[in-house]
Amino acid sequence: MLTAVLIYLLVGAIAGLLAGVFGIGGGIVMVPALVFAFLAQQVDPAVTAHLAVGTSLATIVVTGASSAWGHWRRGSVRRDWLRMMIPGLLVGGILGVLLASALPGAALTRLFGAFALVMALKMLLSRPPATQGRTPKRWPMAAAGAGIGGVSTLFGVGGGVMSVPWLSRFTQRMTEAVGTSAAIGLPIALIGTVTNVVVGWGEAGLPSGATGFVMWPAFLGLMVTSVPMARVGVKVAHALPAKVLRRIFALLLIVVGFKLMLG
Repeated sequence: MLTAVLIYLLVGAIAGLLAGVFGIGGGIVMVPALVFAFLAQQVDPAVTAHLAVGTSLATIVVTGASSAWGHWRRGSVRRDWLRMMIPGLLVGGILGVLLASALPGAALTRLFGAFALVMALKMLLSRPPATQGRTPKRWPMAAAGAGIGGVSTLFGVGGGVMSVPWLSRFTQRMTEAVGTSAAIGLPIALIGTVTNVVVGWGEAGLPSGATGFVMWPAFLGLMVTSVPMARVGVKVAHALPAKVLRRIFALLLIVVGFKLMLG
């Protein structure tokens, strides 16, 4: 048990440090790290990827709430956008978990590997989104919410890589896109966590300490170390060029992506 706790603390420290250094949501780091950690503890491979996704989403509930509250206090969360997107976010979030639960563990692991490769290419090839100031409409916002929610809960990520470029269409202030994106991540993670607990309830092969597809000892270990290490990562990031950081992280994602896809 002590070894498992130390592994979770280490995973949380690494995930938090990388998230802080590279300015991305911890999910893209936590999910593969948890997959490797669970496999090292000989957790049933059939549930390993599902546990990693569910536990990552549970962690994002806490970290996302902190981030969203900070942006809310600064007035950078657009509540009108949030209201238009929430129905789609909730529906998409539930469907994403249901799709993940229907996939075999090996298939979900490989799919996440492919997702990591796509995110790496996006970081290497794309430019930061340009603000435009268009007027958002209800149905496109709801549809975007469903897509963002579905992909986020399928892979256990916060969704910022999708929501920030989308929201930047509707504002001249990038802080509004980033702040609202942080707020969007909270209901996604919350509905994703609850749905992962429900659909994974009583699943064969779950280790001790898991409720459905959420591994609570891992959640606690991640929370203890990821938050303070993210602050350290932010300080490191300010000491290094942003373009270099993006390239390093993209290369890391490529290695992880191929590792998950090839087994």
